[in-house]
Amino acid sequence: MNASPGTSDTPAGGSPSTAHRPPSAAASTDGDAPDAQPQAVATWDGFQAFATTPAAAPPPPGTPHRSLEERLAYHSRFVTVRTPAIDALAKNVRTLMILGRHQAVTARPSLIVTGPAGAGKTTALLQVGRACHLAHTRRHGAAATAGQAPVAYVLVPPAASAKTLAIEFARYLGIPVTAGMSQAQITGAVCHTYTAARVQLVMIDEIHRLNPRTTTGAQSADLIKDLTERIGATFVYAGIDVTTTPLFTGVRGAQLAGRASLIDCAAFPSRLGDQEPFRDLITAMESALDLRHHRPGTLPRLAPYLHERTAGRIGSLARLIRQAAITALLDGTERITKTTLDAIRLDHLAEQHYQPRARPRSRNTSTP
Repeated sequence: MNASPGTSDTPAGGSPSTAHRPPSAAASTDGDAPDAQPQAVATWDGFQAFATTPAAAPPPPGTPHRSLEERLAYHSRFVTVRTPAIDALAKNVRTLMILGRHQAVTARPSLIVTGPAGAGKTTALLQVGRACHLAHTRRHGAAATAGQAPVAYVLVPPAASAKTLAIEFARYLGIPVTAGMSQAQITGAVCHTYTAARVQLVMIDEIHRLNPRTTTGAQSADLIKDLTERIGATFVYAGIDVTTTPLFTGVRGAQLAGRASLIDCAAFPSRLGDQEPFRDLITAMESALDLRHHRPGTLPRLAPYLHERTAGRIGSLARLIRQAAITALLDGTERITKTTLDAIRLDHLAEQHYQPRARPRSRNTSTP
């Protein structure tokens, strides 16, 4: 199967650390799909519903105004900006899927998406998985792909053992698991069913939860290695700052590091050479707002403040703008100002980072 998550606008060169172009808000994974949360898409039915639901989009110019309820729902879901990290991931996944298509002797090369919390790793993963699913359907047709599942999305459970992780793989495709089944039996059923369903891309999220230094963690890491060798698919992992975790340590870590490329979903810098990636990100988000009295250019002018407020993390920025838009709709102002933004409480990580600067006291120059 030649499923490909790439699109024609994927950059032809560059690396994750250097490929920067202005983001666009043309695509969405958090968009109109109510199943876009990680837990909901960790089953085939949920992922398929998410992948096939049209993306959220601002209304085209000249169209009738949407109702208040429609716009509240839109800003709650909002668009997902297509960032350089998503482009880099799409390009690399497409290349590795082609590279490993006829590789049958050893595990195929894989990818790891890393970065701090709130940097958009899961969004990037789901965006590429969605594109892969849609590309496969376009290429082969809905009728021909009935009964196939080109993409799998699995969450590593907390304190995962090899058996509980195998059960998560089984749950995604609805493979029956009984209490008396051994890990080997579950793994065998998973490998058989994933092969029969022609799974081509396996995405494993929350990989930082694995600790190969513990007995259960080592067994879970061995299970993943076993699956990569028995399922003819490209594996992509995502986790928080995985290079600082035990995941790359020891013999098992060396095996993973020797097979996996790394894509860093770092926080957006305020400036990168002559470019301003964070301001470009804000501009793309502002262009997607559906507020009747908002003045274009307001948010990009607040870029230094917004960067300090969110530490450059796309997750915190998206939440701040979405909450501000909903506030503006509810209070009737229909525009976002710095006052609106100041009044919003963000995630604890962002609030810990942000330290508002005290206004300097005016010096009293009057004479007695």
